[in-house]
Amino acid sequence: MPLCLIVACSSPKKGTVTKSNINVIDSLKTHISYLADDKLEGRRTGTNGERLAVEYITKKFIEIGLEPKGTEYYPQSFIINDGKKIDSITELIINGNKILLGKEFFPFPYSPTIKIEALPSIAVQEADMPWFFDLKETLEDNKNNPHFDVPDYIYTNVKKAKDRGAAAVILYNTSSIEDKLAFNEKDKSEPLSIPMMYVSKEIAKKYFEDATATLDVKLRIGISEKNRLGHNVVGYINNNAPTTVILGAHFDHLGYGEDGNSMIRTGEMNIHNGADDNASGTAALIELARKLKGSDAKNNNYLFIAFSGEELGLFGSKYYVDNPTIDLKNANYMINMDMVGRLNDSSNTITVGGYGTSPSWGDYYTSYALQGRKQELYIKIDSSGSGPSDHTSFYRKDIPVLFYFTGLHSDYHKPSDDADKVNYKGEEKIIEHIYTIIEAFDKSPKLSFAKTREAQTTTSARFSVSMGIMPDYTYSGSGVKADGVSDGKPAIKAGLRAGDIIIKMGDNNIASLENYMQALGKFKKGDKVKVKYKRGTEELETIVEF
Repeated sequence: MPLCLIVACSSPKKGTVTKSNINVIDSLKTHISYLADDKLEGRRTGTNGERLAVEYITKKFIEIGLEPKGTEYYPQSFIINDGKKIDSITELIINGNKILLGKEFFPFPYSPTIKIEALPSIAVQEADMPWFFDLKETLEDNKNNPHFDVPDYIYTNVKKAKDRGAAAVILYNTSSIEDKLAFNEKDKSEPLSIPMMYVSKEIAKKYFEDATATLDVKLRIGISEKNRLGHNVVGYINNNAPTTVILGAHFDHLGYGEDGNSMIRTGEMNIHNGADDNASGTAALIELARKLKGSDAKNNNYLFIAFSGEELGLFGSKYYVDNPTIDLKNANYMINMDMVGRLNDSSNTITVGGYGTSPSWGDYYTSYALQGRKQELYIKIDSSGSGPSDHTSFYRKDIPVLFYFTGLHSDYHKPSDDADKVNYKGEEKIIEHIYTIIEAFDKSPKLSFAKTREAQTTTSARFSVSMGIMPDYTYSGSGVKADGVSDGKPAIKAGLRAGDIIIKMGDNNIASLENYMQALGKFKKGDKVKVKYKRGTEELETIVEF
């Protein structure tokens, strides 16, 4: 995206080192060294490492004298849905022999919790009995069809089997063609009323070769939601002012890379300490809280939020704006700090996003550039109010935002993002700059909000087309929910809007973000596709032209 370079400065003057500077730098080292220590195991949301980080941030908020503004004192808990899991009650017994769960069979995630005992014949599809189905013929018939989707085919045909009287479907594959089927915990397909399970080739050969046989089948299935609990940490300075400035940074990171978001693709599980991403932003948040607690800038209240769940899709910030502990109508603006620990000493350049979300930001930076004071920082401006960090959640509530970011580097989302690589003096400059901005706007009227273009929050490099929606990663239902819709893109031209839930694209059922991505990969520029979506309780259709 095009960036406009503007020179900005902050005090104290370049080269000046004060005792206050040194104290902040020492504090930053303490915060980041603790948060990025191996004992926190990468601060993955919902883990003991996250708990230790919450305790540390809470302790610092108390020391500073912030009021608790969470829902459980300082913390605010929220649920993250990780998909589905197979409960321990699940079992399959054939002719008195227990089949091994996971190795020899698995249920599909849209199966109901149910118990069945029956004596079905393999070749006869009787009503109210389990039916057996070999994928061999279907796979061979479609081996040259690049658009054939095995999971979608199975889901559609299980529904048909139910309508024809099946009590369950037991699937297997005697073909040499690999079906690549496994329990997909991220499958958000609507639950079906009959169970569906897959058995291995070895079990099929042992029990199903004689098509005339009658089997003694006992099956029991339990599928439940797989959830974990994340926690924001929220502190407050109450100046009894009519408006509140919100400052935020996420403190969660990748753990051992269990969620598939590591840049290391070897499958090896190593601790990702996330010193820059985003212990650096969290440390800056704590130090800004300390500075503002003793500040004379009292014409705003100040809300400090350390978010969790950012790495999974802005879970913590989205939960906060949907369940705020202050009245967001009184929010003046929001400043987000994500990866502010790698300022380059040669260029002294930091990217500031959200520049276009209020006319006041342009006025501020222009006046600073014209003053001709000694430069501490060079500011790269990005106008968009949305992006891959927590300020996006506040922008979507029509709150002006600024987003501070020192840039990507070779250690991004790798185990090598450690505390010894942080530029602590550079981060102190950024804190001083942000503090100067807050002071500059202390006596200004409440900032006006401006809508900006949407930035891509995920890469579309794998696809030749884009719908132009911002998926709501926190949505746990079936389909893909649009959290935002980009101006000028195919989705908005087709009448789609924020809150719509896409459930089908062409012949592709959309149960999850994974299905959506797979479907996008099948289209090219100029294609027209029928899209089925839900808006509230209505089910609607439109034509999207890529």
